Amino acid sequence: MAIRVYLEDVLKERDMTSKELCALVGITEANISILRSGKAKGVRFSTINKICWHLRCDVGDILKFDGNLEVEDDE
Repeated sequence: MAIRVYLEDVLKERDMTSKELCALVGITEANISILRSGKAKGVRFSTINKICWHLRCDVGDILKFDGNLEVEDDE
């Protein structure tokens, strides 16, 4: 995946569990788990906005581009 997810790192830095973040953001633990694992195919900007607000971080703190182009099979 060309986009790396560092949500777990930011949660640890903030001493917050993913369960606590789910309650604040209003998403399921299953969805946050998919995002944390880097297996999410997409995420709403409104969700990223809420995550960043509650974690007091920037989008670039939780999502980073690894410099590679990922081409999906269906393209």
